[in-house]
Amino acid sequence: MGHWALSMEIFTTPNSRFPTPHSPLPTPQLFMSVTPKSDINWQPLASPQVDANPAPNFFGELIQETLALTRRLFIQLQRRPSTLVAGIIQPVMWLVLFGALFQNAPKGLFGSTTNYGQFLAAGVIVFTAFAGALNAGLPVMFDREFGFLNRLLVAPLASRFSIVFASAIFIISQSLLQAAVIVAAAAFIGAGLPDATGLCAIALIVFLLALGVTAISLGLAFALPGHIELIAVIFVTNLPLLFASTALAPLSFMPQWLQVVATLNPLSYAIEPIRYLYLHSTWELNSVVMQAPWGDITFGGALLVLFGFAVVALLSIQPQLRRTLA
Repeated sequence: MGHWALSMEIFTTPNSRFPTPHSPLPTPQLFMSVTPKSDINWQPLASPQVDANPAPNFFGELIQETLALTRRLFIQLQRRPSTLVAGIIQPVMWLVLFGALFQNAPKGLFGSTTNYGQFLAAGVIVFTAFAGALNAGLPVMFDREFGFLNRLLVAPLASRFSIVFASAIFIISQSLLQAAVIVAAAAFIGAGLPDATGLCAIALIVFLLALGVTAISLGLAFALPGHIELIAVIFVTNLPLLFASTALAPLSFMPQWLQVVATLNPLSYAIEPIRYLYLHSTWELNSVVMQAPWGDITFGGALLVLFGFAVVALLSIQPQLRRTLA
C-alpha cells in the first residue's frame, strides 16, 4: 500500500466572499484533494534480524546455578558463623576431655596404643563429619517453611537439582574443614599425624561418609512435614549410632550382639581405616582394619562399603527428589 497525503481545502465563490446584507450567507463548498506525498521513503523497512541463539549450555548453566546457591549458603554462614565455630569447638573438647579421662586406662584395653587420644582421634573425626552431614537437611527445611524454596522451584533454573548439589557441596566442605581442624588438634595433643597419602585417604573417607549421610538428610528434608520432625530424627539417630560404633571403644571390648550391630554401622567402616592410619606407619589396601564376626575387613573393603553406602543413599532419595523438584 502506498502512503498518500490527505489535504482538505474549503473554497467559496469569489462573489460570496463579501456578502451583501440582503444576500444569503454563502454556502461553503468542500473540495477534497488527495495528492501523493513525494518525500516518502519507499524503501522497505529493515526487519529485525533474529540472531540464531546457540544451543543452551546445560552443564555450564547447572554449574553456574550450583555455585550461586552454594555462595548463598556460605554468605549465610559468614553472617552467622556460630554453627561452624560450635561444630569445631565441640569435637576438639571431646578429644581433649575424653583423652584425659582415659589417660590412665590399662594397657592393651585400646589395642596396641597407650595413647587414648590417638585411638579416639579417628572416632571424633568421623562422628563430627556424620553429625554435620546429618544436619544438612535443616537449611533446606527452613527454606521450605519460609517460602524461599518455592521461589527457587518456579525460577527458570536449568536444573532444580542444583539446589541439592549446592547443599551437598556446602556440607561436605564444612565436614572436610572440621576434619582438618581435628587432625591438627590431635597432632597437637600427641596423637601423631599421618603422612600425605594417609591424609588424602582420610579426606576420601570423610567425603564418602558425608556424601551418603547428606543424601539421606536431604531426602528426609523433602519427605518430612517440618523441621521439628527432622530434628527429632537427628536426635534419635545421633548418639545411638555413635555408641553402636567403634568410635569410643574397640570391637573386642563389646558384647557379641553389639559387635554385630557395630559391624553393620557404616560409621565403623569409616573409623577403623582412619584409626589404622594413626596406629600404623605403613598401610595397604589389603591391610586388615577390623575383625568382624563373619570375617576380616580390609582397608580397601572398608572403602568399598563406604562407596556402596553413598551410592545406595543417593539412589534411594531419587524418587523423592523427582516428586518434589518436578
